[in-house]
Amino acid sequence: PAAASPGETAYGSGREQLLGTVTDCLAELRRTYDAVICEGAGSPAEINLRRTDIVNMGIARAARIPVVVVGDIDRGGVFASFFGTTALLSAADQELVAGYLVNKFRGDVSLLEPGLEMLRGLTGRRTFGVLPYAHGLGIDEEDGLRMSLRGAVRESVVAPPVGADVLRVAVCAVPLMSNFTDVDALAAEPGVVVRFVDRAEELADADLVVVPGTRGTVRALAWLRERGLADALARRAAEGRPVLGVCGGFQVLGEHIDDEVESRAGKVDGLGLLPVRVRFAREKCLARPVGEALGERVEGYEIHHGVAEVGGGEAFLDGCRVGSVWGTHWHGSLESDGFRRAFLREVARVAGRRFVPAPDTRFGALREEQLDRLGDLIEEHADTAALLRLIEDGVPDGLPFVPPGAP
Repeated sequence: PAAASPGETAYGSGREQLLGTVTDCLAELRRTYDAVICEGAGSPAEINLRRTDIVNMGIARAARIPVVVVGDIDRGGVFASFFGTTALLSAADQELVAGYLVNKFRGDVSLLEPGLEMLRGLTGRRTFGVLPYAHGLGIDEEDGLRMSLRGAVRESVVAPPVGADVLRVAVCAVPLMSNFTDVDALAAEPGVVVRFVDRAEELADADLVVVPGTRGTVRALAWLRERGLADALARRAAEGRPVLGVCGGFQVLGEHIDDEVESRAGKVDGLGLLPVRVRFAREKCLARPVGEALGERVEGYEIHHGVAEVGGGEAFLDGCRVGSVWGTHWHGSLESDGFRRAFLREVARVAGRRFVPAPDTRFGALREEQLDRLGDLIEEHADTAALLRLIEDGVPDGLPFVPPGAP
């Protein structure tokens, strides 16, 4: 066999232990809930990774979970994707692939149906539904999924601003971005325009710059410097223009980072915009904090290795504020409606914008509405009775093998 990389060897050597932990957690979920839906990551037919896979067919095999392959027809090649995915799986993996679901279809579904019948003839597997393309469906996404498109604009509520001005928010698209749904609550506000950026000049017209969370803080810090964004953030701070750092973004704004855990880079200078020193601990901090800021109640959650020692500034959600620069480890804080409105009013004041937050935006209700829209799409355009049978009875017997199978 080909030699494995050190990272692959380390991961592979612990795979069985990791898989055991995952299956134990899954068993607990199954005891607690009537149905558990497991979403894979990437493609199940990544043949170079199958040997050490846990998140796709690895967990499906271990727990005998029926699999539905979902294809994004808006990207093109959906029939080839369905057939090729099935044909590149081993016979044992193929036994669990019950069928397919087409997503984001535009046009007359009757034109697609002959192809679906041909696909069934080729694979012996049915298609459980064809979901139409739905504009403005703001469902939380896998970390980093949209970051392949530079300058992607976050879809927001189609409503005019309440005040005279809009508020422009630029989110630095740092590597290994995590929890970037933190900014969804901003995008839900009428008159707030959110976009992801990776060039220094794109910060020029922003009223607020957000440095989001990341699974690679030191790497994100180097990336900000390489692209000139670090200097642009320093200029903004010197000019008194708003910057918000969340979790890893908060850490890079500090003075020093001591990391022997995540990157093992040791001591690294931060951007020095906040009086904070960060030390990475081996145990991850997991918390659901509740507090107050700007006179409003705030709820959030924490998930990070970095331990921040705050040495000054004004207290802000267990982080700090210095002038127009805010930093906190709290994810999800902007989903607290009263705090979000107060924060945006403060940003608008500092930025000199005549922006007024809408008085009645309720982010939690908006999220529920989006989930209801998705549920309605599935109920109307998918064979929910057949999907329920998969949940209750498992994958049907006798599904044919599609050659050639895994290499």
